[in-house]
Formats: sequence, C-alpha cells, structure tokens
Amino acid sequence: MTRRILLPCLAGVLGVAILLCLGIWQVHRLEWKTAMLADITARISSAPVDLPQDPDPEADRYLPVRVPGQFTGEALHLLVSVKQVGAGYRIVEAFETDTGRRIMVDRGFVPNAEKDADHPAAPGPVGGNLHWPEETDSFTPEPELDRNIWFARDVPRMADALKTEPLLVVARADTGGGVTPLPVGTEGIPNDHLGYAITWFSLAAIWAGMTGFYLWRIRRGSGRGED
Repeated sequence: MTRRILLPCLAGVLGVAILLCLGIWQVHRLEWKTAMLADITARISSAPVDLPQDPDPEADRYLPVRVPGQFTGEALHLLVSVKQVGAGYRIVEAFETDTGRRIMVDRGFVPNAEKDADHPAAPGPVGGNLHWPEETDSFTPEPELDRNIWFARDVPRMADALKTEPLLVVARADTGGGVTPLPVGTEGIPNDHLGYAITWFSLAAIWAGMTGFYLWRIRRGSGRGED
C-alpha cells in the first residue's frame, strides 16, 4: 500500500515542481523582454543625432538620425503586406548625404498598383532610425532582379545592388511621392512569455489534480479491498 502511494506522490511532486519552475522562468523572461522593449521604445523616440561615421549594427540599432542630402532616384522594391491595407511594396532608395556618402533609406509603403509609378521625394533632410533588419533565412526567395522585386531587407546585398554603404535609415516622416512611412517600432518583436507562463502554471495545476485523483482512486480501491 505504501509503495503504491509513494511512487505516484513522488511523480506528482516532481512533475508539479518542474512545471512550476518552467512557469517562473517564463515570468522572469517576461520581465526581461518587457524591460528590453521599453528600452528600445525609448531609444527609437529619443532626439535624432547626426549620422555616425562608422555605425555599429548592435550598439546603434534603432538610433534616431537626421541626415541632410537628397535621394538619387535609384530604388529597390520589397514585397510586403500591411495590415488592413494588403499587399504592396517597400521602397528602399539610395540617398546621397551632403558630405558625399551614399546610404539607403526605407521610404515606406506603396500599394501594388503603384509599384512602378513615379514617387519623387520631397527636398530636405531625412529623419529616421538606423536599422539592420534580420529578415532573411534559408526559406527567403532570391530577389527577382529583372522585375525589381525583393522579398526581404537584406542590407549588405541591397547596398551592393545600389552601390551604397551597408546602412539603412528607416524614415519616420513622409518623404513625399505618395509613399506611406513604415517607421521602426516594437510591434514586430514577439513577447509571448505571459502566455507561456500561464500554460506552464496551468499544466502544473492539471498535473497536481490528476495526481490527487489517482491517489484517491488507489485509496478508494484499497479501502474496498479491506471491506
């Protein structure tokens, strides 16, 4: 009798302990991710600075900049989909700064029908955030160069195509030409740790309930045997 109860008790306690630990770990991850997103949001919205001479992809990610210069008219089109709008294209255009540097600016979104239309940029400096998007993987299709259709913002490869530095500024304000800005934000950074924590804590409660029910069945069966 003692052995029949002891083993399920140990399995129940061990299972609940493991599941609770996983839930607590996800709570800590939630706190970390929330703080990280708050830091990114603060960095994105801080006062713009001049374009660094040699930006670092990690230290300067999301850095707000203000860049005087002009667009060159050389542009790449990236296939995207915008919520409540539908499919269209990002326009990533070469930009020549007042100091003679060539960089790229993600001007924003145009609908499918306007892909090959003229989108003349307004004069004046560009304000936005430095960004090195991580959008490519082994499943990313090769760009259709003959149709000027790209499927991800691959900064080094786009820079090579436009003969610019591997620097991308994502515009925060309207650059003209009917292009809708798609500024950098935290919306695309997942933060699912609360859901994971709830799942683990729920599984711990279910495990504890099943263990208790199993032990009750054992005791009930044992009691009937004694009768």
